Amino acid sequence: MKKRVGRWPLGAAAVLLLGLWHLQEVQAGAAATGDGWMVPVYVGLLAAAFVGLLALGRMLFGGRSRQSGDGRTGDGRTGDGRSGDGQSSQKQNLAGRAGSRGAAVPLQRIYPAAGLFLGFVYLMVLAPLCGPDEISHYVSAYQLSSRMLGEPSDAANGRVLLRAQDAWVEDLEGVYEYEQDADGNWQVVLESAEGNRTFGEPLDQSVYQLIRELAPDGAYAPERYEFLEHGRVGSMYPPVTTTPLAYVPQALGIAAARLLGLGTLPLLYLGRLCNLVFFVGMTWLAMRRMPFGKEVLFGVALLPMTLHLSATYSYDVMIMGCLFCFTAVCLDLTYRKERVELADVAALAVLMAVAGPCKMIYAVFLGLCLLIPVGKFGGWGKWALAAAAVAGAWLIAMLAVNSQVVVSYATEAESYVTWAEEPGYSFSLMIHQPLRTLAMFYRTILWQAQQYHLTMIGAYLGNLDEVLDVPYLLVVIFTVCLAGLAFRKPGESLEIRGGKRAWILILCAGCAAAAMASMLIAWTPISSRVINGVQGRYFLPFLPVLLLACKNDFVVLTKDRNRSILYLMCCLNGYELLRLFATVSMRL
Repeated sequence: MKKRVGRWPLGAAAVLLLGLWHLQEVQAGAAATGDGWMVPVYVGLLAAAFVGLLALGRMLFGGRSRQSGDGRTGDGRTGDGRSGDGQSSQKQNLAGRAGSRGAAVPLQRIYPAAGLFLGFVYLMVLAPLCGPDEISHYVSAYQLSSRMLGEPSDAANGRVLLRAQDAWVEDLEGVYEYEQDADGNWQVVLESAEGNRTFGEPLDQSVYQLIRELAPDGAYAPERYEFLEHGRVGSMYPPVTTTPLAYVPQALGIAAARLLGLGTLPLLYLGRLCNLVFFVGMTWLAMRRMPFGKEVLFGVALLPMTLHLSATYSYDVMIMGCLFCFTAVCLDLTYRKERVELADVAALAVLMAVAGPCKMIYAVFLGLCLLIPVGKFGGWGKWALAAAAVAGAWLIAMLAVNSQVVVSYATEAESYVTWAEEPGYSFSLMIHQPLRTLAMFYRTILWQAQQYHLTMIGAYLGNLDEVLDVPYLLVVIFTVCLAGLAFRKPGESLEIRGGKRAWILILCAGCAAAAMASMLIAWTPISSRVINGVQGRYFLPFLPVLLLACKNDFVVLTKDRNRSILYLMCCLNGYELLRLFATVSMRL
């Protein structure tokens, strides 16, 4: 009997054909600027996408493994027959034959390849410092790298000290003027800051051209900074007020580049690359620990917004990585592991202590621990000690990092929104005018839900740049893919039900409400009819557990298509990356 050839290579072939179509746009951009080098670069990107998608397809559909090393059968099921990655338990009766020909490679073994490959291409196509608030995150990581290296990190005015050769990323137009402070460091004269442009913002063809000119280790306009005599320059952008742990991966990359004496461009890319590797590693650990729903976490990690953030300097990487692992540990202790050990409590405490100070809204996530049965702790006494340890770790971290912010929010009777130049909402006003507050939440949900959905999936990448868009049709397909991964499959047991499902839904709603409340206080002027500043990416950390809680007995798919859905998401990302490169090539 001839071996049946799967249809999955058609996905890579479709991306190849669509990529050839967009080649016309790259050629048009090259003709308009005279930069013919963009065409071979795009062709190389197209070839890499095609080969990479073929390799991922082979892993998802053609890879064989007799036994995984974590106690699961080759298709990811646990030893008791539960589906570890969403595979149908009906396949259990094929175990005899599977033993002779091997089983599919578990999803947790495939994810690192998919995450690193797609994340790296996002890293290259979407240039450094074009991501959401990325310049501020970069400056914060730079500050931490200086402390790692034992060098001065802060100027007298609180700004971060940079190497003179790195100052240009904040001033592409060369409009800054400098003067020395009392410590001999150079500071930007504020009056000269008008009209400056940072590297990667906006992302257009000139940024690609500049990257090509500086590669592999060139200096940008060195004559501008000769007078600085290799001194230190204060950044125009202040660091983010949060735990320095949020920038450890990025700072390690920057520190390595500085120790090696590399220029600015390799430094930018190395910091991003370390953040990507960290995110993939944390998500991989979460996927290994999850007792079920691995395919859902895999799908969330393949969203354009998730991949884009993972390849930037954003501290969202630390938040998502920690909370993905926190979710996995809680679900494992609730549904699979027999007893809670000291190492489990320590893991929960550390994860929440690291992620909590980055965005206070995720304190609601502590409630996931309440899913774990008290009996698994060995009684109420040990449960209370464990609860105190986890909550105490979060509280200590919050007090150490955000105590002043919390006090100011809680005590100020009036607030002022700088960007709008008018008064804003305060905590006191929200408490004393509850109907007005409820009306703001109600209108925001009605009018902004679509925007939250689009920005969660990744309709606008970069710093919410509408030119760096994911077409609405792709947003719809990604959404349908997530639903398909979350729906029950034939023979799959329904783990989260009843009170536990209701509690998870309450926690997710609480996180969303906390995000809205924080932006109501910090970013919304009194004159606004809706809450400003909330982005869909804030919902990504709790999206996996939300989707798992939505699994039910009412909608059950007739076939298990998890791997086909995941491969479709990989192909969509491959196409989107090619389209983004073509778009930027024509953005003159």
